[in-house]
Amino acid sequence: MTIQDQTTPARSAARGGGTGRWPATAVFFLNGLALSTYIVRLPSLKGEHHLADGQLGVVGVLFALAALASMQFVGPLVARIGSRPVLRASLVIMPLLLALVGLAGGPVQFALVATALGAVHGTTDAAMNAHAVTVERLNRRPILNGCHAAWSVSAVVASLAMAALAHAGVSSPTHLVGAATVLLAGGLVLGPLLRPATTDRRNAKAPARRQLGWRGGWTRPVVALGLTGMTLMVCEGAALSWSAIFLHDSRGASLGLAVTAVTAYTAGQTGGRLVGDRLTMRYGAPPVFRTGGLVAACGLAMAVLAPQPAAAIAGFAVMGLGASVLLPLTFSAVGQADATGPAAAAIVSRFTTFTYAGILLGPAAIGWAAELVGLAWALFALIPVLFAVALLTRLPRLRP
Repeated sequence: MTIQDQTTPARSAARGGGTGRWPATAVFFLNGLALSTYIVRLPSLKGEHHLADGQLGVVGVLFALAALASMQFVGPLVARIGSRPVLRASLVIMPLLLALVGLAGGPVQFALVATALGAVHGTTDAAMNAHAVTVERLNRRPILNGCHAAWSVSAVVASLAMAALAHAGVSSPTHLVGAATVLLAGGLVLGPLLRPATTDRRNAKAPARRQLGWRGGWTRPVVALGLTGMTLMVCEGAALSWSAIFLHDSRGASLGLAVTAVTAYTAGQTGGRLVGDRLTMRYGAPPVFRTGGLVAACGLAMAVLAPQPAAAIAGFAVMGLGASVLLPLTFSAVGQADATGPAAAAIVSRFTTFTYAGILLGPAAIGWAAELVGLAWALFALIPVLFAVALLTRLPRLRP
């Protein structure tokens, strides 16, 4: 299929960061760094505001609901004005809200600012994926694995920074304001480098309102891919939230050893995403997705069935390696659902809603299942799910 308006994006490439790949990747890093910085500071913020577990849970629900709600309006907004203006605004507002989280004077202010931060995070999340899908389509090269790798790296950076700052006794306000300053500077520099708004804004000659309303984008292929994305996030949530508990409770690992399962999964996931785009370019999305899903399923089987903690940790690393390519390739497939541009923003925002729901529901669903059948069986049940995702999901090749 011919890429529309090839000349204009090419001429504006110099203003839009060349091919647009690295600016698009940098947005993922900044968004991930902002969210991860907020998350790693939650324990200290909980103590500073004297919040009970249930009250902190309410704040988390407000954050998530605000993110989900904002995602519903990103598609039509991007179709109207383009993703670059949306991202330029959110990359400024998000650091300011992060600083206000640290400066909140009480639990009510903290909850209100956290809710606003959730809304801006949801907007950024959907817009950056829509932007990356556009860049991938225009360049006819896979980039989404690299983008999601940057997000994973940002989480590691935030965790290491938190460990160093906590050791130095740096307070939450100082940490969050300092991080916000860095993020704000990065956002101001990055904004002009993003691809021009014309690359994903609805053309005046395009069919009016085709899948661009707030109810648009809920097509059967998008819902099918959305359910796939939700399933993948449930599996990821199981590894991140329950792997350490499984090793400690079911395999007798010490707490120090058990938490390395999360590190192993994240390391495998990050490493796989760093090479995922090259593999996709060489072999195509369908075989890479299928192989990744099978490797993830085998890794989880190894983790659940291995009697020794060390072998189980290795299994979670293999699971992360295989699963690393699955969500980025599914995002690419969603972008291929509309190769003309504007409706892709609405479609990507709908898909992001599914994945975010999977992030929220995954750990809870595993916990509920563990109450009924035990944690080992709850994790074991995800093995055939991953096999089914690998073998039954149909992905298109990147369109020329």
